[in-house]
Amino acid sequence: MIIRREIDLNEPLSEEQKHMLEALKTRPVRPDEDCPELTEEQISQLARVSEQRREDRRKQTVTLRLSPQALKTAKSLGKGYTSVLSRILESALTDAELIKHYL
Repeated sequence: MIIRREIDLNEPLSEEQKHMLEALKTRPVRPDEDCPELTEEQISQLARVSEQRREDRRKQTVTLRLSPQALKTAKSLGKGYTSVLSRILESALTDAELIKHYL
């Protein structure tokens, strides 16, 4: 059974709220039936998957030669223009017709 109580953090705690919070200190933490506690093996598996996904998303540094006009236009986009260029390249490289046009 879930019991919800709202506490306004902008107001001082009432004595009842203080007693309620003190009583919670002694209660054991029990996982929900629908969401059981993870085993050590499950946690390590999640960590491995998380690290692998992080590796897949990690950006790599490359050297790229741009025309002065292209660089000026890119820099005019402001801070973070390299991320914008990366997204533009990703989008362009998934468009077979665009690639064919420039080959």
